[in-house]
Amino acid sequence: MPTEILMPALSPTMEEGTLAKWLVKEGDTVASGDLLAEIETDKATMEFEAVDEGVIGKILVPEGSEGVKVNTAIAVLLADGESADDVDAAPAAKPEVSAPETGVGNDNGGPKEAPAPTTAPASPAPAAPAAADGSRIFASPLARRIAADKGLDLAAISGSGPRGRIVKADVEGATAAPKAEAQPAAAPATAAPAAAAAPAGPSADAVAKMYEGRNYEEVKLDGMRKTIAARLSEAKQTIPHFYLRRDIQLDALLKFRGELNKQLEGRGVKLSVNDFIIKAVALALQSVPEANAVWAGDRVLQMKASDVAVAVAIEGGLFTPVLQDADMKSLSSLSTEMKDLATRARDRKLAPHEYQGGSFAISNLGMFGIDNFDAIVNPPHAGILAVGSGVKKPVVGADGELKVATVMSVTMSVDHRVIDGALGANLLAAIVENLENPMVMLA
Repeated sequence: MPTEILMPALSPTMEEGTLAKWLVKEGDTVASGDLLAEIETDKATMEFEAVDEGVIGKILVPEGSEGVKVNTAIAVLLADGESADDVDAAPAAKPEVSAPETGVGNDNGGPKEAPAPTTAPASPAPAAPAAADGSRIFASPLARRIAADKGLDLAAISGSGPRGRIVKADVEGATAAPKAEAQPAAAPATAAPAAAAAPAGPSADAVAKMYEGRNYEEVKLDGMRKTIAARLSEAKQTIPHFYLRRDIQLDALLKFRGELNKQLEGRGVKLSVNDFIIKAVALALQSVPEANAVWAGDRVLQMKASDVAVAVAIEGGLFTPVLQDADMKSLSSLSTEMKDLATRARDRKLAPHEYQGGSFAISNLGMFGIDNFDAIVNPPHAGILAVGSGVKKPVVGADGELKVATVMSVTMSVDHRVIDGALGANLLAAIVENLENPMVMLA
């Protein structure tokens, strides 16, 4: 029987995506690992690989389709001995693809007739199963069908396909084992009170009505903008933020940076102030290890390595690629890695593991002339450092004399569930110490 190729979940948070481009056509023979399509998630454009061998019998979702739900059938794969006639004999379920809404009414102004109900489609492969802890088990449609026929528990099978996906070869040689019967969860003695819903703003129609008669252009939200809106709204409503502010004198750092860049010219490396900030934050998280932590719902995870996320502005949104083990890397290594991540972020070519994780973030708007600002903590991070521009200001020196110094203002936004005031102050003090005494970062 033909096997459905389903819209994959290419990241843990992906619910739908855009099928940007097909890399195969009907009639093509594919093997496990061959590239099938390019799929745009809310963050990146990624290539989708085949997990089974066969022939592409029919493409169900054309390229360019937006809002294709995860686990929607996008194509049909034929096995040995099957033909395109088998696809026509077993109609697939209608793909869940978002389409522009149409107004109610026909050319005569009357209401349109409701479409007649369609015939129920042939049974597809069993739904994607879940493990005992509720996590999703990734298996190809053919592997799920074989497992269902043989009575196999996919939770007990290790996958050999891409990203641990269970494929045909994994289930063909497996033998059935009795599944543990799930026990119904006991009903709670008293129902927990429903959480108060966040107040909703005016509807889209209500907003449009406010501007009736005024000229405007309606801009459709893409996946990235929807995700940014949802995550930052949730963060601002649920994370108890507090803010710590400091001024940092940069003259010693700027002089040291100039000397290093002269020595690094032959290697084609040019350090930026942001490279020093990344290093300063990474070392500070090691100096104040209690602050190198993330919020995990009912617990705090204290991290060992300093994985620092850095906000990168791109057209229509932003990425926060993560520099792992930043405390262990040299300034030149951090500079090279950050330039590579930023370039691929702007091209939307980052893999999920390159922008997920980290315990602390940096957002630098100094290059735009911003003196200071407050950033929103990106969960599950415990904090984010908002960096302003370096400006020459009069300051009072240690000897009491007035002098001119290059001063950079920073604001650290902190999740109070993870970091208390004194701990946050210690972390920010360590960051300031590293930046005002840059030689220390090389020790």
